[in-house]
Amino acid sequence: MTPSAGAARKFPATALTGPYADGLDLPYWEGLRAGELRLQRCAECDLWIWGPRWMCGRCQTFDPEWVAVEPVGRVFSWSRTWHPFIPELAGELPYVTVLVELPHAGGRRVLGLLAESGDTDIAIGDAVAGIIQQPSEAPWPLLRWQRAHTSSETERGAQR
Repeated sequence: MTPSAGAARKFPATALTGPYADGLDLPYWEGLRAGELRLQRCAECDLWIWGPRWMCGRCQTFDPEWVAVEPVGRVFSWSRTWHPFIPELAGELPYVTVLVELPHAGGRRVLGLLAESGDTDIAIGDAVAGIIQQPSEAPWPLLRWQRAHTSSETERGAQR
């Protein structure tokens, strides 16, 4: 099933979401439930941390705090997947995985799925914004990324 150009899809991969058994990433998931993207930041040295850690890798302070971050950034890298590596996404092929660099989190990079996987014009450096989907059938929300189209991109598309 291929969506129309620019259409956002809902991914059914909710079985892949939720905190690990050790609870280290629970504040991340609780943040998504509250409509926020939360990452760790060391209260001692201000280092942004992702993925979750029990202690800061710079100053070795334990229990970095979880801070809400504006979910906007730029595509640092991306990959389109055509092979069903995991059964939960087999019906959603192709899908695009993006590595997003977050300027409001010290340049930390977060991996996620692009909401518009039919978008063939994705490029490194594209501005993206996070959207949090709260699926009714799953206990945990999903973070997806969508391109933030500028007015010049819209004009270019109209000229094609």
